[in-house]
Amino acid sequence: MAAAALRLAVLAVAIGALVASSSAAVCPHANHTAPFAADFTMLQHQLRGTVRLADDGSCALRLTRFDLLAASPSARFWAARGDSLADLAAGRAFSPHPLNSTFRNATLLLPFSAPLPPLLALFDPDTSSDLGHVFLPVSASNATDDSGVASPSPSPEPVPTMFDNCLPLAENKYRLRWTLNASAGTVEIGLEAAVGSEYYMAFGWADPKANSPAMIHSDVAVAGFTEEGMPFAEDYYITDYSECTLGTDESPVSGVCPDKVYDEGKNDSLLVYGHRRDGVSFVRYQRKLDTGDTKYDVLVSATEEMAVVWAIGKLRPPDTLRPHYLTQNHGGPRDTTYGFARVNLSETVDSCNGPLDADNKEDQERIIADAKTPLVVTSAPAVRYPNPPNPDKVIYINKKEAPLLKVERGVPVKFSVQAGHDVALYITSDPIGGNATLRNKTEVIYAGSRDAHGVPATPTELLWLPDRNTPDLVYYQSLYEPKMGWKVQVVDGGLSDMYNSSVLLDDQQVTLFWTLSHDSISIAARGEKKSGYLAVGFGSGMLNSYAYVGWVGNDGVGRVKSYWIDGKSAAGIHPTSENLTYVRCRSENGIITFEFTRPLRPSCSGRVECKNIIDPTTPLKVVWAMGASWSGNSLTDSNMHSITSSRPIRVLLLRGSAEAEQDLRPVLAVHGFMMFVAWGILLPGGILAARYLKNLKGDGWYQIHVYLQYSGIAIMFLGVLFAAAELRGFYVSSVHVKFGVTALLLAGLQPLNAYFRPKRPANGEASSWNRVLWEYLHVITGRSAIIVGIVALFTGMKHLGHRYDSENVEELTWALMLWVLSAIVITLYLEYKEVKRRSGDTSSRGHWVLGNTEEDDSVDLLHPDSTDRNSESSPSGVMEVQLEPLAR
Repeated sequence: MAAAALRLAVLAVAIGALVASSSAAVCPHANHTAPFAADFTMLQHQLRGTVRLADDGSCALRLTRFDLLAASPSARFWAARGDSLADLAAGRAFSPHPLNSTFRNATLLLPFSAPLPPLLALFDPDTSSDLGHVFLPVSASNATDDSGVASPSPSPEPVPTMFDNCLPLAENKYRLRWTLNASAGTVEIGLEAAVGSEYYMAFGWADPKANSPAMIHSDVAVAGFTEEGMPFAEDYYITDYSECTLGTDESPVSGVCPDKVYDEGKNDSLLVYGHRRDGVSFVRYQRKLDTGDTKYDVLVSATEEMAVVWAIGKLRPPDTLRPHYLTQNHGGPRDTTYGFARVNLSETVDSCNGPLDADNKEDQERIIADAKTPLVVTSAPAVRYPNPPNPDKVIYINKKEAPLLKVERGVPVKFSVQAGHDVALYITSDPIGGNATLRNKTEVIYAGSRDAHGVPATPTELLWLPDRNTPDLVYYQSLYEPKMGWKVQVVDGGLSDMYNSSVLLDDQQVTLFWTLSHDSISIAARGEKKSGYLAVGFGSGMLNSYAYVGWVGNDGVGRVKSYWIDGKSAAGIHPTSENLTYVRCRSENGIITFEFTRPLRPSCSGRVECKNIIDPTTPLKVVWAMGASWSGNSLTDSNMHSITSSRPIRVLLLRGSAEAEQDLRPVLAVHGFMMFVAWGILLPGGILAARYLKNLKGDGWYQIHVYLQYSGIAIMFLGVLFAAAELRGFYVSSVHVKFGVTALLLAGLQPLNAYFRPKRPANGEASSWNRVLWEYLHVITGRSAIIVGIVALFTGMKHLGHRYDSENVEELTWALMLWVLSAIVITLYLEYKEVKRRSGDTSSRGHWVLGNTEEDDSVDLLHPDSTDRNSESSPSGVMEVQLEPLAR
């Protein structure tokens, strides 16, 4: 049995050795000096993590406690010789693992198939941006770069952003990190908060003698950043809920004051490290557990749970009276801007889930360009360049290192370049710069050139005008050296600054902007009230117009599409395929604004949109509409507008102005009423008076006839002149105007006809040919004038309905028809009574037309004073009065 057991033991040892040798042989690229663990250095995106070799001996790196804010899609794990820009640019991708998502305390396995590089970085090659890196302890004989040159790496050093423990104080805003060194009697504390650089972070121990945690008599450290951006950590002692009052000989120091202002007080918080990254403040400091100061400091236990206090708020910078940074009231609710907790430094706590994510990550200083003040461009050594690895020298604007520059479209930006003759400023689409056209053929240069360089004695002025086609993000860089500048945010400060011309459309609910170029036009439209979509149409109305509709879909994406409209329902709206470029649409608090650029003359044939030609020399009629919702696919009646313009605006593109396409309904209403009074009442009334009132005694019928005819003709001419004056011209284009002009000419012939009337023949004599011709001409023109005038009234109603789509036009037309029918019925009745009367009076021989042997020519219709202008009066003494209808 003993021999068998011995054999089994030997076999087990042999198998173990075989397995061990097999696992060791699995990775032939293990060029590390010894098993190691190294921490990432944080440069951007709140990178943290520890890297070591995989435990199973495979060719893989194991990354633990990995935190990272989402990077760009091009960022990768990167192998390089060193952390300089040249080394990183010459490196290669270490792993295809994407980094465009947020990692929260993650564990990753990174296989490798070549000797480990000296440096493992998280690198974005598109922007030459180092998010952070770690030096791997690899042997000098095996650590090679892509060229095969040996490159030993330095030994890993402690990373100040890494701690053993992490406790959230204010959720997603403020965290406490610490590492206890009990043997040395110290604790290193890291305060981390997603706050502005003007905020403080306070943390400390409450008075252990108090019955419950309170701020009074607490021993706290206040950490933050000076106005120059330098970190600090200072001991404070709290005696009152107020800012520190230094006191006088009569009154003691009180409030939240630095320990140094008290008698025998001193600063026991030793600053280790601090930075601002991605809008997050981080300060690391060290303090002794027992500082020996029993009056202003609390004795901290390494093993017992103790009450702690914390707060965040704004700092008051030092001044001549108070030469210290002073904390202002945190001014917020408990557990958000201040609070209490219990901490045991010896316990392991890791409850921070992922990196802090600040709302505003652009933390460097900002400069807003002013059209009146030039921006002074200089150069100086890099100190806190926002896109590591830092170059040796960077661009300063107004004495600020690589600030974030904010400009507005349409507002000129003036640079005074005095950074040296080796720094030529230019505005580019490339984030690296350095004459990127040599490596990046897609780079767009918006301003600047090789000549944009100068010195303080002889500066060079560079003028740049961002327009609507400038992207939201560009960069100011040096043409000769890469990564000297930084970002330029291009915002829409005001559409009126971005476009050359603008007008308010009808009802002042929509503003139209435009800029003309050689063969295209850039257009923007902004609603002045909340809506789900905004539509602008080119045409005299929405019908038979080309409309551009802007809306923001449910996915939050703004869209602009063009349509041809030939009906009032959804079926009458037809999408077109216009070539729209630089399309943008956004909604701000429900206000829709959209922009696009299109050719003046579409380059197509055979489609309806090919007729959508914009001629800058011709006024462009513009209308608009708004509604609750729009769909890019199938439209329904629910997409119809809820509000629309009541009239078009005539936009004069070249002149940069507009004039209202006047709402002529009031004008046309007055014109139509005057014509109705003339043609519907006065002129027919005068004719009827001459026809049916002769049986009255005296010449009353004649006076009525003349006054009504004169009045009708006068009102008719006044109506024409009124309409022509409001229309600013007399245009014979529509059917109504053509009939109206014809009626006007026929009406004008009647007074001339009466003036040149031939003499009536004596009793018993035959009428002359001139007299017969005159009588026929008078009858024909008069009756034609009546017919044409009535037709002009009806065509006028039709023209009004077609032009303005008025809802009551049809009702007015029916009313006019009833009036005409009533007049015809009355005339027939009067004619019946007249015939009946004449049949009972055989002596009556009057005629309505073609002569009346009992009437005297001596009466001139143009002279109502009945003066006898002919010595040959009728023997009967009865004046002849022409009873033919006088048209207007």
